[in-house]
Amino acid sequence: MQTVEKLTVAADVYATAEKAKKAFGKLNPNQHGILPVLVMMRNSTGQSLTLEGMRVEYILPTRQKVEATPAREVARARGVEQPRVNRNPLPVPLPPRSSVKKSPLNVWEIEGRAFAAMMLPPGETASGFFYFQVSPRPGSVLYVTGIQEAATRRELFYVELPLAQ
Repeated sequence: MQTVEKLTVAADVYATAEKAKKAFGKLNPNQHGILPVLVMMRNSTGQSLTLEGMRVEYILPTRQKVEATPAREVARARGVEQPRVNRNPLPVPLPPRSSVKKSPLNVWEIEGRAFAAMMLPPGETASGFFYFQVSPRPGSVLYVTGIQEAATRRELFYVELPLAQ
């Protein structure tokens, strides 16, 4: 948890099957290469904050940045790339067969539990999941930028949260 300019932000990584079951029921997004991170915010600034331009990134210990995948695109996400074994190579490459309808990630819980707040009034809280196509790694950080005061459009200082795995 970190407080910056009277905005408190906390994050919780849902990397285990037990945690994922609490939020997503039978679905474990981690099995499909999607890491859910629950982000909670409390506005104690006395002013409304706009979250429209907010960016959330998962920064690996190597300082490589992974942007959050929008919830509506998670069902199409390929997750963390796994090496493929091509047993019967065809002479002509075919496009990957991907059906959003058949995707196990095409469930209401993904979009329904995603972070959706666009404004954060004074004294209020907001929470929801951000989804990353990455495997959890010790020493990673969640980096949040782009939060602005609604009246003045002044951007608040960034938030950098160390993530416990």
